[in-house]
Amino acid sequence: MARTYLIAGLGNIGPEYALTRHNMGFMTLDAFAAASNVVFSTERYGAVAEVHLKGNTLHLLKPSTYMNLSGKAVAYWYHKLNIDQENLLVVVDDLALPFGALRLRKSGSDGGHNGLKSIDYHLITNQYARLRMGIGNGFAPGGQIDFVLSELLLEEKRILPDVLSNAVEAIKCFVLEGPDRAMTRFNRNAPPQKQEENQSKSSEENSSSNSE
Repeated sequence: MARTYLIAGLGNIGPEYALTRHNMGFMTLDAFAAASNVVFSTERYGAVAEVHLKGNTLHLLKPSTYMNLSGKAVAYWYHKLNIDQENLLVVVDDLALPFGALRLRKSGSDGGHNGLKSIDYHLITNQYARLRMGIGNGFAPGGQIDFVLSELLLEEKRILPDVLSNAVEAIKCFVLEGPDRAMTRFNRNAPPQKQEENQSKSSEENSSSNSE
């Protein structure tokens, strides 16, 4: 049965924030829109685009309210589009995961993330799915704000296309196969490149062991 989804990617508007860690949600939806040959239009409380996926309609939302007021935009479009609660997915950065790792959950706490806090407040619930995207935690005590608002490192930018592609596939799986299947397939602690390296290393070790 065809369903309607709201996929909200969190971030801050403005070119100065475009490649910052806090904007992983925006970057993921930009990648999704580009791969789907659709463009965002400026609407109330955010930029929106519509993607059709095997009969399902996905409304992509990038709030223009800045991170700390994300809930205002998400709640507006959630109610405007009459979205079922299980069909809301929020894409957000996560300090607790290494860069590039993904963690999909069907519900949960805000984990100290101001964007999720705002959504919880405006929806009066935390029972909605979220796709957490790892950004690492390489900062000194007291440096969290500067870290999340700083630009990605060159090494992170190098693997960014693979990270975003992986996140887009996770969103598609969430829609087409459901959250449980998506969690099984995409909840990984290592970014795509690290997984390939680990698999290659394991294969080499097995080959060496067999030759011995």
